[in-house]
Amino acid sequence: MTEFSVFDYLYRDGSNYKAWGSLLLKGKATQTNINALLSCLESREFFIAEQVGIPPVYVGLWECSGGPTEDDHVWHTFLEIRPAKPDEANGIPWGTVSGLIKKFKSVQKWDESLSPNWDIPRWCI
Repeated sequence: MTEFSVFDYLYRDGSNYKAWGSLLLKGKATQTNINALLSCLESREFFIAEQVGIPPVYVGLWECSGGPTEDDHVWHTFLEIRPAKPDEANGIPWGTVSGLIKKFKSVQKWDESLSPNWDIPRWCI
């Protein structure tokens, strides 16, 4: 039987509005995988979704606000990698655990310019 894991993450804007995302991954995430991922994150927590090919979830907030606002920024937050629940494992996997870790390990430096939120005018600054 194939094992699956779920990568949970979120985007929280400057006003603390949140949007969540999850990716179904083929394979079982080990503590070694999780530690490898954490070592790649900015402050062991943050990443730029566009740089690792993960769907950004801030667009969910844009639907409520009519587009980007001065509260938007480039960073998503890693929450956890956990075993998939039986009903989650019926979906189509986004990729594999090892493939996801490989994408994060390939990042030498987080490039904020890859996010469309990089050059949003900051009128309140």
